[in-house]
Amino acid sequence: MKKTKRKVPRKGKAAAQPQTTDKALSRRSFLARGALYGGAAVMLAGAGWFSVTSVQATMAEHDLTRIGNGRPAIVQIHDPGCALCRSLMKETRAALRELPAGAVQYLVANIDTAEGSALAATHGVPHVTLLLFDGDGKLQQTIRGTQDRDALVGPFQRLAPPRS
Repeated sequence: MKKTKRKVPRKGKAAAQPQTTDKALSRRSFLARGALYGGAAVMLAGAGWFSVTSVQATMAEHDLTRIGNGRPAIVQIHDPGCALCRSLMKETRAALRELPAGAVQYLVANIDTAEGSALAATHGVPHVTLLLFDGDGKLQQTIRGTQDRDALVGPFQRLAPPRS
């Protein structure tokens, strides 16, 4: 048998054809990726805003200098590692939703901090406790132990100023 030579395309010609195709695809892929990355950037910005807002709310809850600022305050003596404290926090927040917005302020005295443990020691109470202060910072009531949200609404309403 006789060998026949096959024609092999030159590198220059073969390489030139895909380059034009790649440019068209790269524009499309660039636009598609741009939309994808733009959507991701919007989502990250939203998540960042949510995180900042959440951190600010947590910082405000732990600011015990707000006791006696003219608004009644419910202060939970809280141990972050305690399941009963987390349960009381959940029930307290649910009961607070029954009150008009802004009627009372909810604060958390973390016993792992110097301020939180000092407040607990000043009032002689352990964690899993709620301290109810009037707007002048005078202690009105102490609620010890876990409570159901229905049991908390009454004392919270009595603490809140009457509606005008």
